[in-house]
Amino acid sequence: MAAMAAGDEHAASEVLRGLARHLNCLNEDNKSTRKRALELIKRETVEKGLSSGVLQELFSALLKPLLKCLSDPMERCRETAIAIITDFIRCVPKPEESLPYLVPCLAQRLGEKEVLEPSEELRLAAVEMLTLTVEVCGKHLAPYLNEMINILQRTIVDPFPDVKRESCKCTVNFAKSVPEHFHMQAESLVKPLMQTIAHQHSRVRVSVIEATGAVIQHSTGKNVDDVLSHLAQRLFDDSPQVRKAVTAVVGDWLLHMRDRYSYFHKFIPLLLSSISDEIPEIRLLAADLWKQAGAQWEKENEDDIKDKMDFLLTPPPFYPPGVERPGLGCRELVVRNLGRLVPAITHDVTDWLVPTRVRTSQLLSVLLLHAEDHSTQHLQPLLATLYRACTDTERDVVSNCLAAAKLLGTFVPPAVFLKLLLDHVMTPSSSSHPWAPLMVLAAVLGGCPKPLLKPHLEQIANTLAQPDVCQEYQQVMYLEQLLACVDVLLCQCESDCGSVSLQLLQVLVTILSLSTEPHLSEKALESAQFLCKVQGLDSVMELYRLHMGQLLDWLAASVNTWSSYSPQRLQLHIIVIQSGPVIGEFVSQLMPLLRCSLQLDKDPEMRMSIFTMLAKLLLDSTNTLDSQGHFRDESEKFLCDVLLPNLVWHAGRTAAAIRTAALSCLLALLHGGAITPGQLLCLEEKLSPLVFSALDEDSQMGRLFACRSLSTILKLIGTSLHPEALNKIYPELLKRLDDSSEEVRGVALQALGLWLSSLTKDYNPELCAPHLQFLFQQLLLHLDDPDSSVQEQVLEILKKGSSVHAALLKREVEAVRDKQRSPLYCDQLLQHISSLHTETAAVCPE
Repeated sequence: MAAMAAGDEHAASEVLRGLARHLNCLNEDNKSTRKRALELIKRETVEKGLSSGVLQELFSALLKPLLKCLSDPMERCRETAIAIITDFIRCVPKPEESLPYLVPCLAQRLGEKEVLEPSEELRLAAVEMLTLTVEVCGKHLAPYLNEMINILQRTIVDPFPDVKRESCKCTVNFAKSVPEHFHMQAESLVKPLMQTIAHQHSRVRVSVIEATGAVIQHSTGKNVDDVLSHLAQRLFDDSPQVRKAVTAVVGDWLLHMRDRYSYFHKFIPLLLSSISDEIPEIRLLAADLWKQAGAQWEKENEDDIKDKMDFLLTPPPFYPPGVERPGLGCRELVVRNLGRLVPAITHDVTDWLVPTRVRTSQLLSVLLLHAEDHSTQHLQPLLATLYRACTDTERDVVSNCLAAAKLLGTFVPPAVFLKLLLDHVMTPSSSSHPWAPLMVLAAVLGGCPKPLLKPHLEQIANTLAQPDVCQEYQQVMYLEQLLACVDVLLCQCESDCGSVSLQLLQVLVTILSLSTEPHLSEKALESAQFLCKVQGLDSVMELYRLHMGQLLDWLAASVNTWSSYSPQRLQLHIIVIQSGPVIGEFVSQLMPLLRCSLQLDKDPEMRMSIFTMLAKLLLDSTNTLDSQGHFRDESEKFLCDVLLPNLVWHAGRTAAAIRTAALSCLLALLHGGAITPGQLLCLEEKLSPLVFSALDEDSQMGRLFACRSLSTILKLIGTSLHPEALNKIYPELLKRLDDSSEEVRGVALQALGLWLSSLTKDYNPELCAPHLQFLFQQLLLHLDDPDSSVQEQVLEILKKGSSVHAALLKREVEAVRDKQRSPLYCDQLLQHISSLHTETAAVCPE
C-alpha cells in the first residue's frame, strides 16, 4: 500500500514537472497563452488516463491555480478551468480534500449579492460541478452549510432556467446528504423557491416543487404554511407533470415527514384533490400514495384501533354501489381531521377562482366518502357549505356538491338530516336563493336508502305541501327544485308514496299553477302521471277523482282571503281544468267555492280570471262541469247568485272589465247547454234588463258578448217568450245597428233575424203594428247602408218580416224607395212581397 502511494507521488511529481511551464503561463497577460496552457494541463492530467491516486496528487497541487482561473477575464479560460475541476472531482478517490478551497471560491463567484459570473452557460457548469461535489462528498459538506445555502439562494433565482433546475437538483441532494445539519438553514431556501415556483417553464416548476419537498422534509417544519398555498395553486397547473410532482411531494410528506401528524389536516386535502385529477396517471399515483399513508397510519396506531377493528372493517349497510371503500387507516385519517378540514372546505368553495371552487367541491365528496357516518357531527356546517355551493354559477361546482349531498343522505340517519334540512326548507336563510335548501334536500333524499326513508315520508311530504314552502316563491329555479323533491320521493319510495299521494298532488298542482315555463309544466305533468303509475291508477283524472274532495276542501279553507295575488285561484284553475269530467262529480263542493270567490266585494282581478276559467269550462260543459248532469241543478242558482250580480252596472274601467268577463261566462253557459230552456225562461225577466244594459257598454267586447247572448236566448226560448217581452228586445238590438264595430252590427242583425223567427201565432201583427212599423222603418234605413254586405243581411231580415205583416212592410218600402240612393234592394223586396201575395192567392183562391 505504501509502495503504491510512493509510486503515485513519484508519477504525480513527474507530471507536475512537465506542467511547470504551463502553470507559469496561467499568469501571462496574453489570453491565448492562458487558454493554451489550460488546455495542455487538461490533456496531460484528466484526459491522460492516469490512475486515481496520481490524479488525487495532481488535484491537490493544481486546485489553487485552477480556482484562480475561475476569475479569468476570458470566458473560455473559465470554462476550461471548470471542466478540469469537474473531471478531477469525478475521478479522484478523496474529492472532499478540495472542499476547503473549492466551496469558498464558488461561494464567492455565485453566492454574493452580485453574482460575479456573467456567463449563463458557465454559471450552469459551475452549479453542475457543485451538484457533482454534493453527490461525491456527501456529509463532508456539513461544515460548509452556510456557503452552500448562500450559493443556492442565489442560483435558485438565477435568470437562466437551466441554472434554476440544476440548483433545485443540487438542493435535493444536499438536503439528503446532510439532514442532521440542513434543517438549521433550510428555511433560508423557502423564499427563493417560492419566488420561482410559478416560473413560465413547466420543467422549472417541477424542479422547484421537488426541491421544496426535500427542503420541507428536512426542515424544522416551521415553513410548511409558507409553501402549502403555493403548492395548492400548482394543483391547478396546466402541466400534468407539475401536478404529478405536487402529488408525489405531498404523498412523500404524509409518509416520511418527522412531524407529519401535526400537518395531516394540511396535507390530506392536497393529496385527495389529486384523486380527482383528469389525468389517470396522477389519479393512480395519488390513490396509491394515499393507500400507503393509510396503511402506515393503521400500523402505527394499531393499539388505538384494535378494539373497534372488527366494527370498522365491516362496510355500512346501503354502501354506494360500484364504489371501492377506502381502507381503515385512510378513513380514520379523514375522520380525525374532519373538524379542521370542513372550515377550510367552506372557505375555498366560495373562492373567486373557478378552478379552486371546482376542485374543492370534488374534494368534499371524497372526504364524505371517507368520513361515512362521522360526517353527522359536522352536518350543520356541511349543509351551510352545500347551500352556498349550490348557488354557484359554475355547473361543475353544483353537480359535485349535489354528489356530496347524496353521500350525506347515504351515511347520515334521516332523522338527523331531516331535522335540520326541513327547518331550512321552511325558513331559507338566503332571500336571493331560497331554493338552495330544496336542491340539497332533493340530493340528500336521492342518496337515502328506501327502507330508512319510508318512516319519514309523511313528514317530508307534509313539509313540502306547507303553503310557506310550496306557495311562497314563484321563481322558476325554486319550482324546479320543489319538483325535484317530489320526483326523488316517487323514485325512491314508489308504491309507498300512496300514503302521501294527496300532499304530493297538492305540490304538483301548485307548481303547475305558478309555473310560467312550458318545460317545467310538462315535467310536473309527467310527475303527476308517475304518481298515478306508482298507485296503479290509469290516468291523472283517476288521481283527481281520488283526491278531489280533499283538494276542494283544501282550497275552501282559505277562500275568504283570496286575492289576485293568491296562488289558490291558480290552483283552482289547474284542478278544474285538468280533472276534466271528474269535476262534474263534485259540483256540490265546487259551487260554494265559486259563489264565495265571485262575490262583489272580492278582488276584481281575481273575479275576472275565475270568470274566464268558467267560460272555458261552460263552453264544454258536458265534458267538464256538467259531465254528470249535476251542474244543471245548480245552474239557476249560479246564474242568480253569481252572474247576475256581476252584470249590474258600476262606474269605472275595472267594473266594466268584470262585466265583460261575466258576459263571456253567461254566453258560455248559454252555448254550452248547461242550463235548460225552462230554467232560462224562469229567469228571463231578471236576465234581460242586465243584458240590455250591457248592449250599451263602452267595451266593444262587452257589446259583442251581450248581442251574442241575446241571440242565444232567442234561439233557446224566443218562441216561448210573451209578446211584451219580445217587444222589449228589438229596440235594443236596433240601437246596435249604428255600432262603431262591424262585428257588433253583424251579430245584432243576426239577432233581429232570430227575433222575427221567434214570432209565433200568439204575436198579433195588427195589435203590434206600431212595433213592426218602427222595426221596418229602422231596417229600411240600413237597407241603404254604404256596406253592401249589411244591405244583403238587412234584405234577408226584411224578407222574413214580410211573412209577419206583408202589407205594412210594402207600404213602408214604397214610402222610402225613391229616397234611397239605389232602388235596387227596395225593388227586390217588393218583388219578394208580390211573390208571397201571389203564392198566397194561389194557395187560397177566392
